Amino acid sequence: MSSTFLGMPAPPPRSPYGSGNLRGDRTFPKAAHDELRNEQLRRNLRRATHTIRAKRLNVTGELPDWEELRDAGSAIKTDALNRLPELLERLEREVTARGGTVHWARDGVEANEIVTRLVKATGSGDVIKVKSMATQEIGLNEHLESAGITPYETDLAELIVQLAHDKPSHILVPAIHRNRDEIRQIFLKEIPGVDPRLDNVPAHLAAAARAYLREKFMTTKVAVSGANFGIAETGTLCVVESEGNGRMCLTLPDTLITVMGIEKVLPRYQDLEVFLQLLPRSSTGERMNPYTSMWTGVTPGDGPQEFHLVLLDNGRTAALADRIGREALNCIRCSACLNVCPVYERAGGHAYGSTYPGPIGAVLTPQLAGMDMAKGDPNGSLPYASSLCGACFDACPVKIDIPSLLVELRHQHTERAGTTPEKLAMRAAAAVMKRPGLYTTAQKGAALGRVLAGRDGTISHLPPPFDGWSESRDTAAPPKQTFRDWLASAEGAATMRAAAAAAHPDDRQKGQEK
Repeated sequence: MSSTFLGMPAPPPRSPYGSGNLRGDRTFPKAAHDELRNEQLRRNLRRATHTIRAKRLNVTGELPDWEELRDAGSAIKTDALNRLPELLERLEREVTARGGTVHWARDGVEANEIVTRLVKATGSGDVIKVKSMATQEIGLNEHLESAGITPYETDLAELIVQLAHDKPSHILVPAIHRNRDEIRQIFLKEIPGVDPRLDNVPAHLAAAARAYLREKFMTTKVAVSGANFGIAETGTLCVVESEGNGRMCLTLPDTLITVMGIEKVLPRYQDLEVFLQLLPRSSTGERMNPYTSMWTGVTPGDGPQEFHLVLLDNGRTAALADRIGREALNCIRCSACLNVCPVYERAGGHAYGSTYPGPIGAVLTPQLAGMDMAKGDPNGSLPYASSLCGACFDACPVKIDIPSLLVELRHQHTERAGTTPEKLAMRAAAAVMKRPGLYTTAQKGAALGRVLAGRDGTISHLPPPFDGWSESRDTAAPPKQTFRDWLASAEGAATMRAAAAAAHPDDRQKGQEK
């Protein structure tokens, strides 16, 4: 008699280590330390984030039901995640029934191979691209170039980043770290045939980019896009943008390939009513997007005649399996959390090392790609890249509790770290605090630390093994007198009596009457 061993259940895989753009090569503290030296970057970030923040507050304040819209958006996304397999299968059926082809990609490696194969099948050596976080996440441009295919970013900010051989630093405004003088120099150097007299006037810079891209729009036969939303009910895909480049990419080429993260699916077409109010107000501070493009499969004689939808997992199922962390998949990529985050405003997007910077990136990146995949994994530092002030939660249009998720990820990271100097220190502290006599002795010994304090009353450098603490924060010098000593002194007793009398003046009056 033989038996069959089916194996033990395994957790869903993360994004493959070393692929795509979900992991930097340095920890956040080290990268941020260098970025903080860039004064121009900090000026650019402050000006841009404060401008967008003010616009957002104005347009959200106009709606009497803004909080109800946020509740609705959160509920719809949560429902979609709870029914994700069902909705994705429905989306596949509807897209296929309307002439499209659906491909499933377990990770970025598979998605890159699928897109490259589809482009090669058309015979084209070029593709035009709509701004897409998903394709940036998997490193599609780099993969296409390695296969001899030239991708052209058509969003102005993405074009600036591409021409500068740079990386995006913001979800909404990828070139937020560049000013107009830098952009002028990039265009003069990288755009063939650009007028050498080009100045830094924004309208003139935009005209130079438009002239360069117009020829690409008219001659390139293949486009690659992302998707803001996919509607399971109808098989409809939706892209919102502000420049019209997306509309050109989605209508002019013969072949359209869309790479969409599986969490972008919504149950019903009617759900767009909620998100097309939440997204523009939270991202660009506009009442509606200048261009909202929607397409359903293939329409003979109108638009691309070949449509492919690549449904990307790349760690999303692993995030979905996290009972607490799955909430991060509700993100609609509006960037509102970046624009209110004091840490992002000072450090910038590059310090996070991922396509997804800022508060949501500090949550989403470790869930998609893992944070303990190798010794000293840079992603392990991301949950600590926050002051936990809560501004991101207040700004999020779908009410993702980012601070709580960051705390949970810190907990997970600590649990997986094994025995560390910090854990040993906490155990030692617990052992001391359980014993009053030992605790009193330790307090007296700690008072000797006053010799390490500077004139400002803080200790900037602690001796090993506590030096890791003082690397990023100052420590207050121990007081001359412990609380217990003060309480037992004449001064402490007098203060407590005065406080009691102030708290209960009626009792004092009764005592005097007696």
